[in-house]
Amino acid sequence: MFNSNKRESRNGAGNGESTSLIAAGTEIRGDVQFSGRLHIDGKVEGSIRADSADAVLTLSNHAHIVGEIQAPHIVINGAVTGDVTAGERLELASGARVEGNVYYKILEMSAGAQINGKMVHRSEPPRQLQGPGAETART
Repeated sequence: MFNSNKRESRNGAGNGESTSLIAAGTEIRGDVQFSGRLHIDGKVEGSIRADSADAVLTLSNHAHIVGEIQAPHIVINGAVTGDVTAGERLELASGARVEGNVYYKILEMSAGAQINGKMVHRSEPPRQLQGPGAETART
């Protein structure tokens, strides 16, 4: 009656991707490296870095991070003290509080989200165009 395939593909369970959780009440002091999906409800004092190009980091409204964050896809609804670098997409929910610079390629920001720092857009690196005689010079 209910099709569970949609849910599995949306949350990553259908494609072998795993989700890790740092639960509320948990404090980690040290750097965190992850691949797949990481959901944080607790507190991390240290940098958080993604190992894979399709990694997703989600910070709930209870999460508090003190340190630098680097991941391709980041969703923030909690507090971050440190720079945030999203290689692809950054989503700032209404409860997001960022004290630091934000680097992004695509940004979605809800009303109520706060950033105390620079917002820096990072586009695709410029392509090197060949001059008019480039093809004749090779042959």
